[in-house]
This record gives sequence, C-alpha cells and structure tokens, in this order.
Amino acid sequence: MSSDSNLFSNRWLPVLLVAPFMLLIAVFFYAPVFQAFYWSFFLEQPFGGGSIFVGWENFARVLSDSEFWEAAWRTIIFMVTASSLAVAVPLILAVAADRKIHMSLPARNVLVWPKGVAGASIGVVFAFIFNPFVGVLAPLNNSFPGIWAPGIDGTDAFITLVAAHVWGGIPFNFVIILAGLQSIPRTMHQAAAMDGAGPWRRIFDVQLPLIMPQLFLTLVLEFTESVTSAFALIDTITDGGPGGATTLLVYKIYVDGFSGYDLSGASTQTAILMVFVIILTAAQFLFLGRRINYER
Repeated sequence: MSSDSNLFSNRWLPVLLVAPFMLLIAVFFYAPVFQAFYWSFFLEQPFGGGSIFVGWENFARVLSDSEFWEAAWRTIIFMVTASSLAVAVPLILAVAADRKIHMSLPARNVLVWPKGVAGASIGVVFAFIFNPFVGVLAPLNNSFPGIWAPGIDGTDAFITLVAAHVWGGIPFNFVIILAGLQSIPRTMHQAAAMDGAGPWRRIFDVQLPLIMPQLFLTLVLEFTESVTSAFALIDTITDGGPGGATTLLVYKIYVDGFSGYDLSGASTQTAILMVFVIILTAAQFLFLGRRINYER
C-alpha cells in the first residue's frame, strides 16, 4: 500500500489542482472584502475622480442612520426565524425518512432537488406561488379579501421571504441530518426499545443527542448563509418593499451602493456586516461548540 506522500507523483501537482479554486476565492471574495474595508475609511467618488480620507466618519454616519438600524433589526429577525425553521423542517423530514415510513425513499430524492435551483429562480417561483391573485392562497383571498397581500403588507412579504429561504435550505440540511441519523447504530435503538422507550422518547433521548454535531454544523452554516443568501430572494420577490419592510442589511448595501452611488456608505455597512458575521460565528463556537460531544 502506498503512503500519502506517494499519492501524487509530483509534489507541485496538488498545488496546481487547488490553484484555480484559490484564485477564484481570492478574486471574488477576499479582494472585494479588503476593498470594502479600504473604502470604508475614504469618501469615494461614484464615477472616479479620486478619494478623500475621512477616517471613522463613514462609520459615525452609518451608525447614526435610523434606516441602517431598522435594516439590521430586520436582518436579525430574518436570521433567527428563517435559520431556525431551515434546520427544524429538514430535521423533521430526516427523522421521517430515517424511520422509513411510506414513500420515504422517493421523498429522499425529491427533497434534494431544490439544491440545484438558484436563489433568484426560487424567488421567482415563490413570487408566483404566493401571488394573492393566482397563487395557492388566491382562494383564501377570494373568500376573505385582503387577508393575504404581500404587495402591501410587510408581514406577508416577510413570511414569503422566510418560506422561500426555508425551502431552499432543505436539501443540504436534510442530507447532513439524515446522514447523522443513519450513522447511529441500530443496537442503540433496540436497547432503548427494550428499556421501554417509545418512538418519541427514542427521538429525544437517543437520536437528537447523538446528532448534535450535525445540528450544530447546519445551524452555524444557516445563520451565516441567511445573512447573504436573502439578497436574491428580496431582489426577485419584494425589491425590499413594501415600504422597506423586507429591506435587510445585505439589500440595503446593494441599494445604497448601486442605486444611490454611496460607495463609501455601502462599503462601511459591508465592513460592519462582515464583523457581525465573524462575531456571531465565534460566539456560536464559543457558547455552543464546546457543549457538543463528538464521541459516541
């Protein structure tokens, strides 16, 4: 059997294989992030013409803007509600699939399909599904006019965004959680059943404690993903309306930068959002990660 050192005939081959991917990350992620942090300390001209160093004035201007705090608060609400549901729904589906109930095998394949659908496409589909005139809630709207009006009711529009995000997050989380459930030895289920534990008791006392690493992984990724992935949904479903009710921070950055041409303000908000995500992720690992038991 060959050792790991002999896996590649040339020691530079692994570097060459990884180089294109690392180049893409550097160009499309790290470079814009560093540029945003740099512009946050300057007053940038929207059409060129140089820049003026202003220090922390951009941060003072952004943090004193009430619209920024409103968008930040909506972002937190969306992050908590959408991320929690995007983990809870796949968990329920994974438990049902693991129990091998009727039609669970074909359902496994169907539940993975949305992973291949782009966020913008999901937004277009859900804008049609939740349309108050031709969507699934149209009969309810006909019986009770105005009960569902995402075009003029901010709560209805926000619910549409949450539903679209949860649907788009089902495939990945479902696969991760189902893999964790199927890795639990059947002998543990059998031992719990012999001790008199019913199906629900086995779920809470056997399965959930043993898949905590998988749940923690999906929760961390969902909380981070929800901050940015909502942009495509907002842009295709609500455009931030009605009345700014669905303008999350990521969409406000886009509007300020590409519609208002406030490059410095948008860059400052990007830097703040990046720091917030880093702090949030670190807090999750600090307060939740240490309580996760990875040994069975």
